[in-house]
Amino acid sequence: MYYPNNIEEICYDQDHIEKVWDEMKQVIPTYFQQYIDTEGGNSIQESEIEKLAVKFGSTCKPKSKPKDTKKILERLLKESIKHYEKERLDYQDILHLESLEKEYKKDVNSFKNTVLRNNIPIIRKTLQNKQAKELDKFRAAFNTAQAGQLFEVVSNLVQLANKLRNEWYEENEFEEIETCYDLGYYELDGEAYTVYGVIGGGIKSHFIYKLFPEMYPNRSREAVWALYYLSSKKKFGCKEDSQFLMINAREGTTQQNYFYPYALFSFYAIRIYQQLKELYAKHGVSLPIEYRFVPVDSFLSFVARTHQSEIDDLKKKAESYHYEY
Repeated sequence: MYYPNNIEEICYDQDHIEKVWDEMKQVIPTYFQQYIDTEGGNSIQESEIEKLAVKFGSTCKPKSKPKDTKKILERLLKESIKHYEKERLDYQDILHLESLEKEYKKDVNSFKNTVLRNNIPIIRKTLQNKQAKELDKFRAAFNTAQAGQLFEVVSNLVQLANKLRNEWYEENEFEEIETCYDLGYYELDGEAYTVYGVIGGGIKSHFIYKLFPEMYPNRSREAVWALYYLSSKKKFGCKEDSQFLMINAREGTTQQNYFYPYALFSFYAIRIYQQLKELYAKHGVSLPIEYRFVPVDSFLSFVARTHQSEIDDLKKKAESYHYEY
């Protein structure tokens, strides 16, 4: 398996994975409580309200209204599913095996320059985001990428995603997978499913997440940042700092590891789902299997946003470097 800038080999060791997970499972309940208290980041925690009251000279403790945790979680779940379904039809229509084979295969140049560029939301928005200087490399790579290769990789990805869904996936057994090896998503990290600089782990995972959220998690930038914080920023024996970061000491830049292997990410996502399922159940809320990784995506996004100021500070260094050179 070839994957440039891959993580250290120790990260694939199941004993190492279990050590990382032991840390995560201790931390997740704290963030989950914050997720509830702030209603997904949309309100201020009571502790913060008290700090503000003291700051402005109040000696009285602000009265807090009792919250209906079940209703909060039900609303957050409903909102996350609604957000997920937004623009999903675009992906389903374009990334349909029959559409790829009978329509887009006939004109790969149009597939690249019209369909991918204008009609696939994640690519369209990335290309149009001129404020984030770190995306300049993506725009350059997309413009120079061969149309035939882009079509072939997208077609390969959709075919494999459908094959695993139809021939391998078992709804009741999926959550019982105990090792990263048994999950077997390593093939998705291979060259046949990658156009380096254009279709990497983030975009390819978004594609298949929009098709089958019950078995493919979304390995977004926020999600990888979240794993860094859920693992308490620890190295766990890695020589090059956290496996979830990409640090360039010479350039003085730090970013989320956008080369992070999808197979490993997916295994951690399954574990996170299992714990979230238990936490939701304690408040009388059941997570829908058909949207298994949607609440996971929402939770990981929340975790990253709680550290947004720190992330922005790290990213500013990266943006400064790309701007100057």
